[in-house]
Amino acid sequence: MAVESRFVVIRHGVEAKTFMDKKSADEYDKMLDMADNLAEVFTNSPIELSDAANEELSIYLAQHREEVLIALLAKKPAAAKKTIVEPVAKPKKKAAKTTTLSEVS
Repeated sequence: MAVESRFVVIRHGVEAKTFMDKKSADEYDKMLDMADNLAEVFTNSPIELSDAANEELSIYLAQHREEVLIALLAKKPAAAKKTIVEPVAKPKKKAAKTTTLSEVS
């Protein structure tokens, strides 16, 4: 008989989602907490949003928090990985053969 551990995120008494590892469940729960906080901000704003739009926008912004923080200038974007390019050694030019007048005659 196999034993499975499952982690269930419960929001407002309702099972929201089930995960196989605790880290994923905690991340999802944190995202839902952020979405709840954002929904409250939108509710208190002068902008009229339907409940569905408020929920959808709140969840979207919470799921994309890294991009939101960068857009708000609260976080710097991850620097692009710089590859170190070694200078390529230039081939040495062969010295041009010079001829003298005495060699020509």
